[in-house]
Amino acid sequence: MQEFTIYRGTTVPLMNDNIDTDQLLPKQFLKLIDKKGFGKYLLYAWRYLDDAYTENPDFILNHAPYRKASILISGDNFGAGSSREHAAWALADYGFRVIIAGSFGDIHYNNDLNNGILPIVQPREVREKLAGLSPDQEVTVDLEQQKIISPVGTFDFDMDADWKHKLLNGLDDIGITLQYEDLIAQYEQKRPSYWQQRK
Repeated sequence: MQEFTIYRGTTVPLMNDNIDTDQLLPKQFLKLIDKKGFGKYLLYAWRYLDDAYTENPDFILNHAPYRKASILISGDNFGAGSSREHAAWALADYGFRVIIAGSFGDIHYNNDLNNGILPIVQPREVREKLAGLSPDQEVTVDLEQQKIISPVGTFDFDMDADWKHKLLNGLDDIGITLQYEDLIAQYEQKRPSYWQQRK
């Protein structure tokens, strides 16, 4: 997993409440098994018109100034609904590194973290300030200091200490296990030989 220390990017506001995982990634795309390639299906029903090939010109992610935004400002209860991790894969593959919302669905919150996306909870008044930024105004998210630094103010955020450590060091579950690779090898060498024989 890529380390997350200090991140700088531009924002895009999508202030709808209750954006669920089916809206983030519709069920017809769940048959895909690779984590890559889901970004083009993110918010599919909103980004495309009925012919499924033409971009909806009224949807904000299709507006040229916001196409490279990597910090999403959203409403309450972001990522509610099913437990599909594909929704987090789609957000990451599209290019989002930070989601700032009023609250998150519990499972989706953890799916974001597991995929290197930083989910941040902020009150509505802060989100409305950030949503008012122009698409060329940059925001800095400092995980070590737990601060959002923006042209409209600096805002603190909470983060679980264990998750903070994992993100700062780019450690997913496999990475954590590999930290103990030498100890695991030593343990395997001490096991009785009959455990190591294959039939």
